[in-house]
Amino acid sequence: MSTVALVLTGLVALIHVYIVLLEMLWWDTPRGRAAFGTSRELASQTKVLAANQGLYNGFLVAGLLLAMVGPSEHRFAFAVFSLGCVIVAGLYGAATASRKILFVQTVPAALALAAQFLALPADMHAYACTQRLLGHHVADFTDRATQVDAIRHPATRKNIPT
Repeated sequence: MSTVALVLTGLVALIHVYIVLLEMLWWDTPRGRAAFGTSRELASQTKVLAANQGLYNGFLVAGLLLAMVGPSEHRFAFAVFSLGCVIVAGLYGAATASRKILFVQTVPAALALAAQFLALPADMHAYACTQRLLGHHVADFTDRATQVDAIRHPATRKNIPT
């Protein structure tokens, strides 16, 4: 993962840590009420619902953390899935709750997701295209070095399971 992709993914994770805190702990405090534009009465009535929503945002944080520090062979998948979830949730929230969500959640997540794809090595793009043409799947190989070697030295493919 490139530094830019890591920083942007980390930023999205930090945004969601803050949202978790707002929804689970600070919902009925002046800070929480100001962030979501709720009255004291409404915040009191919806505190349990907000905490549930905060828990779901916590799961997004967990996925984003796995994208940054989880098993290296799964980081990209965690990033795509988690950032994709943030984007979809942000679009839904912007359409139904507040347009501000589009800029606070969706745009940073979309930038992070774009950075994740741009950070893929060029050889991986070429490898994925080659494998599609040959009818093989990228998942057949577990080691990126083996994948790149297979592209550069086709003779080594005979030792790679298909």
